[in-house]
Amino acid sequence: MDTVTESLNRELIDFIEKSPTCFQAVNEIEKYLAADGFSELSEERPFTVRPGGKYYITRNGSSVLAFKIPESISTSHTAGFQIVASHCDSPCFKIKEHPEMPVEGHYMCLNVERYGGMIMAPWLDRPLSVAGRLLVDEDGVLRTRLFKADRDMLVIPSLAIHMNREVNEGYKYNPQKDMIPLYAGNVSAGQFLEELASLSGVRRESIAGMDLFVCNRQKGTIWGPEGEFVSSPRLDDMQCVFSSLKGFLEAAPSDRIAVLAVFDNEEVGSQTRQGAGSAFFRDSLRRIAGRLGFSEEDFLAMLAHSFMLSADNAHGVHPNHTDKADPTNRPLLGKGIVLKYNAAQKYTTDGISTAFFRKLCREKGIPVQEYANRSDIPGGSTLGNIAAARVPVNSADIGLPQLAMHSPYETAGSADTVSLYRACRAFYESSLSYIGQGSYRMTIR
Repeated sequence: MDTVTESLNRELIDFIEKSPTCFQAVNEIEKYLAADGFSELSEERPFTVRPGGKYYITRNGSSVLAFKIPESISTSHTAGFQIVASHCDSPCFKIKEHPEMPVEGHYMCLNVERYGGMIMAPWLDRPLSVAGRLLVDEDGVLRTRLFKADRDMLVIPSLAIHMNREVNEGYKYNPQKDMIPLYAGNVSAGQFLEELASLSGVRRESIAGMDLFVCNRQKGTIWGPEGEFVSSPRLDDMQCVFSSLKGFLEAAPSDRIAVLAVFDNEEVGSQTRQGAGSAFFRDSLRRIAGRLGFSEEDFLAMLAHSFMLSADNAHGVHPNHTDKADPTNRPLLGKGIVLKYNAAQKYTTDGISTAFFRKLCREKGIPVQEYANRSDIPGGSTLGNIAAARVPVNSADIGLPQLAMHSPYETAGSADTVSLYRACRAFYESSLSYIGQGSYRMTIR
């Protein structure tokens, strides 16, 4: 493994470790942006932007949209946006309100529910922790405090095989029965809230609200004889978030407005105030265009000259289940970025976006693979088609191949992190313009 691959993947692992939930992820992204000279804008006030400026907006503390404006931009019909969109949420367990569940007058368990479509079994019998945000009432002002317990707090214990002899023959887990985490060995009402307050340095009675999740604290690792694999919690989709962020920050200026969008709630359908299905994306782009002097008609023309990469990890061929992969579209870990296709339009990639992205990667020496579901196995979906329905731009769905998607510990190829970083950097420096009669001009720098 070369030094660039090792350095980038170690930074990825550190980034993920600091980002156990979407709230911490956005906070970490803000740190990168601030260090690069980006200014924060507030949705509650009119935007003030200028050519050559670098800005970002957050919503709910769990979604962020950053953008760089070219030094020279006019209200010409060739202006547009170059967008990479990904998501920072992952399947896990959300802690319910009134979570304490005393058992047998001795144990204290916590009531949780599933967030997203997870693989449940790997959550069992591993040390877990709690992270998210607290809303603290400070003299009538509600303040957000990010919360991350830097220690093991929970375990979800399996039932012994002696009491469940068929567990290895196939077992249907009941999330309200089998997946309840054990928290304490001494029942004391209010103990969990008291510990949250203590770890946060606030009074228990000042905690007015919370969005807390169970998280896996196991550290990521680079492994394999040549360091060819990276394993970590939340690779879906933090590997794409991190790689696109690095490419966005390091891309040279172009004649397009470069946009990095990282959304929450993709794993539950994106139809939330801060998800890709909300007005956040379109309204933000419209406000940017308006403050730069573009009319509504100009803005709609800009969308016709824009392009989006929807970046969300893909299924690599599983070494133990090669039959689950499509006969001819079989992406492998470490062999490059995946273009994703689906006839039912779960993915946005079409002939136009394929031609542009393949040419971009070919000229930059970046490997590209293809993914499609087996025709008899329904696949997942992502934010691409949801976002593109509200911001109608040419778009391709891409990702990095991985194993064990939606497990609390996933595996991908270390070389692919570098491939996506390089592709995103090149993408932000390039453009695709519609010139009429079904023709497009590609500019690759």
